[in-house]
Amino acid sequence: MTSEAAAARGAVVARRLERARAGLRKHGAGALLVGIGADLEYLTGYAAHPLERLTMLVLAPDGEPLLVTPTLEAMGASLAPAMAIGAVRVLPWDETDNPHRLVAQHLAKCSVPAGSRLLISDRLWAMHVLALRAVLPEMQLGLASEVLRELRMAKAEDEVAALRAAAHAADRVVAQIAGGRLVGRTEADVSREVRERLLAEGHATAEFGIVAAGANSASPHHAASDRVIEAGEPIVLDIGGTLDGYCSDTTRTLWVTGGAPSKGPTSEFLEIFGLVRAAQAAASEAVRPGAGCAELDEVARSIIREGGYGDAFFHRLGHGIGLEGHEDPYLVASSEDVLAPGYAFSIEPGIYLAGRYGVRIEDIVVCGEGGPDVLNVSSRDLWVVNG
Repeated sequence: MTSEAAAARGAVVARRLERARAGLRKHGAGALLVGIGADLEYLTGYAAHPLERLTMLVLAPDGEPLLVTPTLEAMGASLAPAMAIGAVRVLPWDETDNPHRLVAQHLAKCSVPAGSRLLISDRLWAMHVLALRAVLPEMQLGLASEVLRELRMAKAEDEVAALRAAAHAADRVVAQIAGGRLVGRTEADVSREVRERLLAEGHATAEFGIVAAGANSASPHHAASDRVIEAGEPIVLDIGGTLDGYCSDTTRTLWVTGGAPSKGPTSEFLEIFGLVRAAQAAASEAVRPGAGCAELDEVARSIIREGGYGDAFFHRLGHGIGLEGHEDPYLVASSEDVLAPGYAFSIEPGIYLAGRYGVRIEDIVVCGEGGPDVLNVSSRDLWVVNG
């Protein structure tokens, strides 16, 4: 990373830290206690190793932000953007120290009153939650998402650019897989190729490569198996990973003919594909500031329901995406969330007929000031390929 890029990254996380502090004041909370995970990376730029040893950002409305970290991780932590610019001080702890007590001591230095609500990472290990409760018995515990959820849902321009780059890389992999040999190979073999191609296209990680052929395509989260792909059947291809820290996630449905016209898609399959295609398009077009997440779910679901396959669309319409593959907001009937500019999420309706086949189409969409910004650019039509 160049010095200019490092400075820019430092400025980004510094602004996030100040916004988080403002959120603490707004919600009347005493401090954020942020452990390893996406929240820590969002606030500091530090992607900490997922160890059992405590790493924790202590951020109060006033006072010095502190990162309590194991000594063996301290050098790496100090190079991360927030620590490199001095916005957060690193406090290493040795193997015989009590790191949770160090957190408590720093809260006292920041004059956090007894009885305050401390907002801890939603996914902090239970062992750390209990240890914090033991050293902070007078404090109330809440969830960090009370403050950070609102901040992380609205992506800034640089975050949208990173999501777009990841989406385009995944699009290229879809085209490469669809244009290659499929018939006679196992799902697992094709899934391995997906991962290899994601890495070749710039991804740092290839998190998943769902390759669900034939009847397996009716299982939305099918684990690629030793089943051999045959001509005359569909494949649901759902792939994703991370590029520059941000996630890709796209699904396209293929039909493999093996080069034989008689092995083309059936009329029923074309019917259900058409419903999913229409539902996905309508929900995407309905994206705008002020639209409800539940409203978008219903836009897609009503089309599939009116087509006679309502019971076969049994998952939510989509999920938020950013530093994590699944994060707020969620496009589901029970949601009370309303879209705002910068919100990024998947739109992925599906129809699944158990024992027969399934269809899903998925794009990543950002809510823009004037409507939808669809990040994926590959064709949403049925990919009829020789394979």
